[in-house]
Amino acid sequence: MKIIILGAGQVGGTIAENLVGENNDITVVDTDWERLRQLQDKFDLRVLQGHGSHPRVLREAGAHDADMLVAVTNSDETNMIACQIAYSLFNTPNRIARIRSPDYICESDKLFQSEAIPIERLISPEELIIDSIYKLIEYPGALQVVNFAKGKISIVAVKAYYGGLLVGNALSSMHEHMPYIDARIAIIFRKDRPILPQSSTPIEMGDEVFFIAASQHIRAVMSKFQRLEKPYKRIMIVGGGNIGAGLAHRLENYYNVKLIERNQKRATELAEQLHDTIVFYGDAADQELLEEEHVDQVDVFIAITNNDEANIMSAMLAKKMGAKKVIVLIQRRAYIDLVKDSVIDIAISPQQATISSLLGYVRKADIVNVSSLRYGIAEVIEAIAHGNENTSKIVGRIVEEIKLPPGTTIGAIVRGGDIFIASRHDKIKHGDHVIILITDKKFIPDVERLFQPNLFFL
Repeated sequence: MKIIILGAGQVGGTIAENLVGENNDITVVDTDWERLRQLQDKFDLRVLQGHGSHPRVLREAGAHDADMLVAVTNSDETNMIACQIAYSLFNTPNRIARIRSPDYICESDKLFQSEAIPIERLISPEELIIDSIYKLIEYPGALQVVNFAKGKISIVAVKAYYGGLLVGNALSSMHEHMPYIDARIAIIFRKDRPILPQSSTPIEMGDEVFFIAASQHIRAVMSKFQRLEKPYKRIMIVGGGNIGAGLAHRLENYYNVKLIERNQKRATELAEQLHDTIVFYGDAADQELLEEEHVDQVDVFIAITNNDEANIMSAMLAKKMGAKKVIVLIQRRAYIDLVKDSVIDIAISPQQATISSLLGYVRKADIVNVSSLRYGIAEVIEAIAHGNENTSKIVGRIVEEIKLPPGTTIGAIVRGGDIFIASRHDKIKHGDHVIILITDKKFIPDVERLFQPNLFFL
C-alpha cells in the first residue's frame, strides 16, 4: 500500500515505524528537515520537506496514485486542508486526519463528509486517551482494558498478586474457580517475556496476565488474580489541556474530581466550564499545594500535561505523599521503559492509542478493530470472516484445523449477539467476528491473508 504521512513528529514517526515494517511504500512530509533526516536514517522510507497542505508538495509526494493520506501534523487546519486538496485535486481514496480541537470534534458529523471537508476517517488522540483512562477508573486494578465487538467482549491486563485464587495454580484450575464464567488467558508476560499459556502453565506472582471475557465478567475474572480494589472515589487530575478538561468532564458527575492547572487564564476558563470539578491554579510539583489538597486521600492521581518530565515528577511526588495510584501520560517511548518498574502504576502512550485506531484502516482484510497491547509488543485484531469452505481458509473449519502463524491464537468468536470464548472445536462461520491475538507482528500479513476470501482457493 502506498501511504503518505503528513507530520514527522512523535505520532507521525510512530505511525511510519509501524507501517514501514509491513511492506508499505511510505512517504513522510514535514517542514522540519532534522526530523525527516532522523526518520530516513532509521527506516526504509521516502521523505519530503514542505507544507503538507500545499498542492505542489502533495503532488511531489505522489498523492495522484497514493492509496492513503494520513494527516497527523500539529495543526488541525493543515490536516483538514490537506485532506480537502488530496480529494479535490488527486482523488486520493483514503484520507485520515488527526483532529484535536473539541470544537471540531463536536461538529464532526456535519463537517467531515465528502460534500464538506472530505475526511474519511477521524483520529482524535485526546478522545482515545480519555477513553483509555476512563476504563482504567471503571475497573480498579486493571492495567489495560480494550473492548471489541461494540463493547460485548474485552481483553484486560491485570497483575497477579498473592490473594488471587489462581496465583500459584495451573490454568487448568480456572474452570474450578469460575464454573459459570467463560474466560481465557490469552497471553502472559513474565519478566517481560511473552508466554502463550497451556493448561499446565502456572500463574506466578508478578505475572502480567491478559485475559479475554465477556465485558460483564471483567471484575469477576480480575478477582481470581488479585484482591479487588475498592471503587475509586477521589481523583486528582494534573493538566487542563484538551485531555484533562475532557476527562474531568467525563468523570465529574460520578467522582470527586480536583484539577490542577498551572496557567492562570486557563484555570479560570476551566472553573467556568466544569460544573462539579474543583479547579486549582498552581504547580502540581508544589508539595505544599498537594498537602493542602490532601493528596494522601486521593485514589487516583492522573498527570496528563504535555510535558513528560513534569508528569513523571509530579506523579512520583504524589505517590510518595500517599496517593494510592498514579497514572501518567508519557510521549517518549524511552521514558515508558524507564518508569516501568518504578512507583508509576500505569503509563499511557498517546502514540500507541493513535496507532491502534489507525491500523484498522490499513489492514488488508475486513478488520474492524485493532489494539496494541503492552506498548506495541503484541496486537489484537477483530476481523470478520467472509466466504465459504471453497473460498476461505477459515470459514467452515474448526479452530484446531486453521493453520495459524506462530505466536497467534484465536481468543473469541462473536456471532450476532452470542459470544464464544474460542475452543479448538469451535467452527468459524461466515460473518463471524473473530478476535485474534498476535505476539509476533511480522506474521500480521499472514493473518490478514487468512481472512481474505480467494475465489480460486481450493
